[in-house]
Order: sequence, then C-alpha cells, then structure tokens
Amino acid sequence: MKNRFLLISLLASTFAFADNCDDLLKNKQYESALSICSAKAESGVSSAQRNLGLMFLLGYGVESSVTNSYKWFSTSAQSGDAVAQFSLGVFYTNGEGTKQDYSKAVYWYQKAANQNLANAQYKLGTLYDFGKGVKQDYSKAVYWYQKAADQGYADAQNNLAYGYYNGKGIKQDYSKAAYWYQKAADQGDSEAQLNLGSMYYNGKGIKQDYSQAVYWYQKAADQGNAQAQFNLGVTYGSGQGVKQDYSQAVYWYQKAVDQGNANAQARLGVLYIQGNRVRQDYVKAKNLLLLSANQENRSAQYNLGLLAYRDNNYKEALAWYAKAANQGYADAQNNLGTMYYDGHGVKQNYKTAYQWYQKAADQGNQLAIDNINSLRNKGFIK
Repeated sequence: MKNRFLLISLLASTFAFADNCDDLLKNKQYESALSICSAKAESGVSSAQRNLGLMFLLGYGVESSVTNSYKWFSTSAQSGDAVAQFSLGVFYTNGEGTKQDYSKAVYWYQKAANQNLANAQYKLGTLYDFGKGVKQDYSKAVYWYQKAADQGYADAQNNLAYGYYNGKGIKQDYSKAAYWYQKAADQGDSEAQLNLGSMYYNGKGIKQDYSQAVYWYQKAADQGNAQAQFNLGVTYGSGQGVKQDYSQAVYWYQKAVDQGNANAQARLGVLYIQGNRVRQDYVKAKNLLLLSANQENRSAQYNLGLLAYRDNNYKEALAWYAKAANQGYADAQNNLGTMYYDGHGVKQNYKTAYQWYQKAADQGNQLAIDNINSLRNKGFIK
C-alpha cells in the first residue's frame, strides 16, 4: 500500500492528460474517457496508452489493476512517451505490477531523463546515490540532481545542496549548499527547511542567525519533521533566536518523541531524571532512554549507565557505558575507566582504566585528564 501511494504521488505532479480524455477525466466522466482512451490506445496512440495506464492504476472508470496499469505504461514507454517511461521506472523500483528490478528502473528512468523529465532525473540521481541497479557514483548522482534542480524540482535541490554541504560527488561549498537549500525550502520542502535552519544556526555558508534558524525549524516542524521539532525544542530551551520557554521546549521534544526521534527521546528522558520543567519520573526517564539507546543514541546509553550506577547495578552500568564509550562518547569513556579503576561490575584493572581515560582525554575531557594524573601520582602507570 505504501508503494502504491508513492507511485500515485509521483505521478500526480507529472501527468497532463491527452486527447479527448482530458476534459472527460477532469469532469469525472470516467466511462466516456475509458471508451475513448481504450480505442486510441489500441490504435497505438502513446499518450492514450499512458492515460489508460493511469486510469487502471487509480480505478478511473474501471476496476483498479496494477497489472493492466503496468501493461499500458509499458506499451506507451516503448513508444517513447517520457512520462510513461518514468512511470515504468517507478513500477520496477517498487515492484508494483512486476518483479522489483532496479536495473530496469535505471534503464527507464534514463530514457525519461534523457527527455529532460525532472522527476526521472531526480530518481535516476537517487539510484546512483545509493548504488541501486547501477554502480554507486556520487558524481553522476549530483549530475542528475543538478539537471532536475535547474528545473525547480525541490527534492533534487535539497539533495544537490546536501552534496555541496558534504562534498559528496562535488567540491564542498557551503554557500552553494545554502543557495540550493533555500530554493527547496521556499517550495516547502521540510528537509530543506530543516537543513537551511541548521546552516543559519551554525553559520555555515551564511551569516549565523538564530532567529532565522528558528524560522526555518518552525516551518519544517509544522510539517511534522521530527528532527526540526527536536531542534526547535533545543532553541526554546536555550533561548537562542526565540524567547526562552521551557514549556515550549518540552512540547516540541514530545512532538519529536511521538515520531520516534532518538535525540528527543534522550533529551526528554534527561529532563524527567532532573525534574526539569516536568515532574521527576525515573520510570518515564528510563523508558525514553531505552527507546533512544536502542537506536544507538550514545547520550541515552550513557545516561542509562548513570541510572544503573545510581542503583548500584554496576554490571548494567558497565554495559551501557561500554556501548556509549565504543561510540566515542567521552563522558562514558571516562566513567568506564572509573569502573575499571574501582572494580565495579568488573575485575579491577588499572591498565584498562588508563586506556579508557586516555580515549576521553584525547577529546579534551578534563575529568579524564585529572584521572590520568591521579594514576600517575599514585604510581599505577608511568
């Protein structure tokens, strides 16, 4: 069902009905449209074949049939109709009406892209981006994103901006990243709005402006973008770009939590531990932190370690600290070193303690630096 909705949504922005079917379909005179389109499709009119494929897909005047839809799109595509070629690529991408085959999807997207169809150029770019049906090639992905972006295709503009931001398939250029994020954001693309907000927040490629960051986070958050909701919560909590409002921070964290955002789960979990603007509740805190930790959020893993250590569950604390430490979380590395130093939940081992302290110290963790000095002063290490 999800794939069906995806296919329909992709086609919706592309189709322009042809021949006499046009007015009939717009006026919902589906039976007459079916009769005319069928006759012209049988006689080899590619636009009618394509429209008939759409009618079977959506059940306009006929029982919905993905198989028949695929048949007519295929016939039209082979006659050179760009939109039908794109549609056939979508069928192969999703495995709708035919077996999923990314190589064939690439073939048909390429046909349509060569006819300058922006949807197809964007989809072809994504397949090169992820190496599906074709050897992964970021440069070619960027090439096709650029083609679609130049035609105003918002998703392609966002992906092109991402390429510029990360130097992926093209030379890194924050200014160009901001330019293309702006283009897509102005069209209402929530991912671009989030990314543009982050560029304003961090001052990359554009002048740092917290109020503009909040503006774009709000735009994306209102569309349900979970990461934007989390970021908006952060700005309300810090008072950057907006009047500090902890209740609003909690509100937006919860919005993001409801969508399974790991960062929001971790942040809200800590607030429940602290009783900060919410009623202190260790059960809620732990449940939220577990949800986040199971998504490999290292902050959540570290805080679960703190909770376990507080309850003298040293083995559990050790396990959570280790998970976070192995992801490079400096505070967890320091605490893990202390567990080995004290022999809590594990056999005492000063050498291993030092190794973990050193990992944290290499990141500038002052507690770890102090602990290393203490080990040296006590003669446990040289």
